[in-house]
Amino acid sequence: MRERRPRLLVTLLALAATAALTAGPLPKLPADRVLPQWGDSPGQVTFSHRNHVDEAAPDCLACHSGVFSLLGRTGSRTDSGIRHAAMERGRQCGACHDGTRASGLEDCAHCHVEK
Repeated sequence: MRERRPRLLVTLLALAATAALTAGPLPKLPADRVLPQWGDSPGQVTFSHRNHVDEAAPDCLACHSGVFSLLGRTGSRTDSGIRHAAMERGRQCGACHDGTRASGLEDCAHCHVEK
């Protein structure tokens, strides 16, 4: 029984140290990103992580696991390739902005701001 106590104590201390090292302030959210205006777009779109992330329970992988690359690239395309037609098919921003999970794509002024 005495041999188990030191091993248990070491295990508990290791777990506590790991928790202390991994717990800390959240990383700073990336700056707002102005997306290029394409074709007949009704105005500039600025993406803000602050509007899309619950800072109390952040989940970067909700979007960055497949919808958008964490490095800003998906294959050879960059995020400047965001197109409304793809969103209407439930891709890119439309994966969430479907009118159910998040506001739909009908309100242009919600995202597009005229210069």
